[in-house]
Amino acid sequence: MSTQPKLQRGLSARHIRFMALGSAIGTGLFYGSASAIQMAGPAVLLAYIIAGAAVYMVMRALGEMAVHEPVPGSFGHYASSYIGPLAGFITGWTYAFEMIIVCLADVTAFGIYMGFWFPEVPRWIWVLSIVFFIGALNLCNVKVFGELEFWLSLIKVSAIVAMILAGFGIMLFGFGMSGGGSGAASGIENLWVHGGFMPNGISGLVASFAVVVFAFGGIEIIGITAGEAKDPQRVLPKAINAVPMRILLFYVLTLFVLMAIFPWQQIGTQGSPFVQIFDSLGVSSAAAILNVVVISAAISAINSDVFGAGRMLFGMAQQRQAPACFGQVSRHGVPWMTVVVMAAALLLGVLLNYLIPENIFLLIASIATFATVWVWLMILLAQIGMRRRIGRAEAAALKFPVPLWPVAPAAAVGFMLFIIGVLGYFPKTQPALWVGMVWIALLVASYWRWVRPASGRGHSLSPQGD
Repeated sequence: MSTQPKLQRGLSARHIRFMALGSAIGTGLFYGSASAIQMAGPAVLLAYIIAGAAVYMVMRALGEMAVHEPVPGSFGHYASSYIGPLAGFITGWTYAFEMIIVCLADVTAFGIYMGFWFPEVPRWIWVLSIVFFIGALNLCNVKVFGELEFWLSLIKVSAIVAMILAGFGIMLFGFGMSGGGSGAASGIENLWVHGGFMPNGISGLVASFAVVVFAFGGIEIIGITAGEAKDPQRVLPKAINAVPMRILLFYVLTLFVLMAIFPWQQIGTQGSPFVQIFDSLGVSSAAAILNVVVISAAISAINSDVFGAGRMLFGMAQQRQAPACFGQVSRHGVPWMTVVVMAAALLLGVLLNYLIPENIFLLIASIATFATVWVWLMILLAQIGMRRRIGRAEAAALKFPVPLWPVAPAAAVGFMLFIIGVLGYFPKTQPALWVGMVWIALLVASYWRWVRPASGRGHSLSPQGD
């Protein structure tokens, strides 16, 4: 095994924290949050808090395994080791599928954003350019990738902090509210005076989970960085403890401020919620400022997603669950073939985007939610499987154990199953569940047709360890 290609450990704690922020803070907050608010009203805050708590448990489960065994392929490898090779195969490819879907939405959004400044330039030119740019960036040394991702994410985080501070300024001092917000008063009472805190009832709150969980998707990239972190046993616990809480804080504070300033029915009806905030402050160039931010957000998200999917496929290639060419690395220690394949997938997806109307966001978000929840469920089950396999002494010696074991992981598993049920219950998200089921069925068939026969030839990951 020593002859296998290896990734370079060039990512610091700073890189990993901001990669996770960059992957999980993007379209789901800047635009998707408005859809969630329209479904649940102010009660959407509860949805983000509940989902955030579940996501934190997923990350702690992943952290326990990643610190114990920092390997390329991360949760795909853990699912293979502690659940079974079929589970690892499905999980790894489902994660890559999720990243491609999210990237398709983001590259198309990038073309739309650039059209704000250059309306005469065909959108496909911008889409083509960003695909080539991200592909070239991911072929560079991983330290270069991590550094750019840090600065892109910093722009995004700074914009969110500025918006939160501006919102509190409007609430406390009434900055810029003359004539803004349709003459409605701003204040915390907006959370309950417009139809109550839960205006659409429990069903509205439950329906919002399809978009809320989509918003948190991508945070699991922290585990994938384990193979390239400089000091995974020190860096990963710090990143995992900090990032989920920061993301939760950003989402909850941002939406709290939005719904305190504007009646919840108005949010998203006049463009992006961020534009509404800056317009209320009297900033004439609010749309231009937002455009810079969302372009940075789109590039950052595409960048992180291509990285994550590529590293997952690299790890799977080493386990013989993906084509062997995905396991080749360049002289910079980068799995170059996975980057090329991801870029090609995005180019093919560009054609599909021309056929997709604007109201397709909920469907795309729902399909990504199914893939995300599947990956998170496998992470939780793999951690439970690891605990069952190792002895009590080894479990007691774990350097980053899951808190409240075994109750908290079990509750998180229940939440993931609940979200899958939510997708199947509401008509608008049912197609996503069907797409997800067909995808899983195709992967099962592919595994038994191509992967299982190869693994049976003495490979360590053959089913049931035979």
